[in-house]
Amino acid sequence: MKKKQLWINQIKGLCICLVVIYHSVITFYPHLTALGPGLNQYIAKLWVYLNLYLAPFRMPVFFFISGYLITRYIHEVRWRDSVDKRLWSIFYVLLWGLIQWVALTYLNQWLAPELERNPASNAAYADSLAQFAISMAKASTSLWYLYALLVYFVMFKALRRYRIPVLMVLMGINVIIAFVPLPWWGLNSVVRNMVYYGLGAWFGPLLMAWMKDFRFSQRPFICAGVAMASLALYFVNVPLVISLVSIVVILRVFYLLNGWREAREDGFLNVVGSNTIAIYTTHRILIEAISLIMIARINSGSFPDSLVLAILLVYPFVSLGVCTLAGLGFRKLSVALFRDMFFSPPAKIAAGS
Repeated sequence: MKKKQLWINQIKGLCICLVVIYHSVITFYPHLTALGPGLNQYIAKLWVYLNLYLAPFRMPVFFFISGYLITRYIHEVRWRDSVDKRLWSIFYVLLWGLIQWVALTYLNQWLAPELERNPASNAAYADSLAQFAISMAKASTSLWYLYALLVYFVMFKALRRYRIPVLMVLMGINVIIAFVPLPWWGLNSVVRNMVYYGLGAWFGPLLMAWMKDFRFSQRPFICAGVAMASLALYFVNVPLVISLVSIVVILRVFYLLNGWREAREDGFLNVVGSNTIAIYTTHRILIEAISLIMIARINSGSFPDSLVLAILLVYPFVSLGVCTLAGLGFRKLSVALFRDMFFSPPAKIAAGS
């Protein structure tokens, strides 16, 4: 990757870190039933609420960057050439969907047979192949990000001549769906994030150029007004504006940091950003295993309160470290044993043979 684009890759790394932390929180803290009133319970609730308030800053910028990085394929590359390069996402949705389903089924039976799961809530918890197929079709899977990339690419490449009206419609849908959500959480997420991917795919280069020249100090009152308005809308359940603002702010911050100290290829966020598929596809299995073990120990009172407090404070960061190292390890193993079949498109493998 060219050095001038490493800072963009770092943003991808930040986003995948936030995704791992998000899943670490939702699979752990809400299930700690033995925490009594006091500091431990307060810390657990703090992580849950922090996770909730990070939502506008997590996936919108992730999808904007994803759309921006495939601008050339949207506008210049023919459909036939795009199939090999960009439409293999469905392969990973099915492959890792099956791997997650099998792994989590056995993990739950082994570590928490008494824990009740809703088979329809996630394809990974399905109790039959038919239920798994239905959940996958509805995007009710932890891999909905990959599912979305396939749908988005086809949609925005096909509709690229109608950019303005389509984006206006998608903004309206984003607002409406906040009040009238779809019945399936995965598809709900796919639909809500369409506008951010489309913004990156259709107007990413223009917005990048504008962002680089923009100076917050030259328009302090406008910036303050936009910030206050976006917060006000967010607290009435309209996160669209604050998500758009967060995209600009995060891009600007990383761009300025790169100018101050150029991003390095071996930097943590760049390494993570270069291996998003490996970390994204493997982390949920690891997180569920770690959470089930720790939940059982904490709920049974096996740890003293001081140790529980320490665990509650750092658990998401420890999970992030474990999932990152494991994802990178699985990637190296895939390269060594299977020519990276589990994380690189088969077309790319064929081209290199």
